[in-house]
Amino acid sequence: MNVKFAHVNIVARDWRKLADFYIDVFGCREKPPERDLKGRWLDDAVSLKGAHITGIHLYLPGFSADGPTLEIFRYDDYEKQDVKAANHEGFGHIAFAVDDVDACVRNILDHGGGMAGTMVKTNITGVGSIHFAYARDPEGNIIEIQKWG
Repeated sequence: MNVKFAHVNIVARDWRKLADFYIDVFGCREKPPERDLKGRWLDDAVSLKGAHITGIHLYLPGFSADGPTLEIFRYDDYEKQDVKAANHEGFGHIAFAVDDVDACVRNILDHGGGMAGTMVKTNITGVGSIHFAYARDPEGNIIEIQKWG
């Protein structure tokens, strides 16, 4: 069996606004077409009645057109979740390698995001030195910004 990583999904309150955040801050690019999905096939797949999804896939920076994408979808009927903490079970965060952590954090804040912690510089034994921060996108999802050096 041949396996290739395909995408990560974020369920958003406002998929367009969140997609614009990832485009503006991280240089993601839209991978058309926009999605408008509904039907029994979707209900069966996600185990919800009357599911309706709209959204888009974004190319992730640093990959070619056949690389993995960030899928940002909105369900017409979604359930609000408490603010995610770094130690909640399930998917914890998405990470981006950057050349300037400070500048990236400023860019996140300028585009409506926030911090989930503080910036840290440390050495991880056997791995190397890292400068990183846990931030949040405008909908509260955790983003790790990292620079190994």
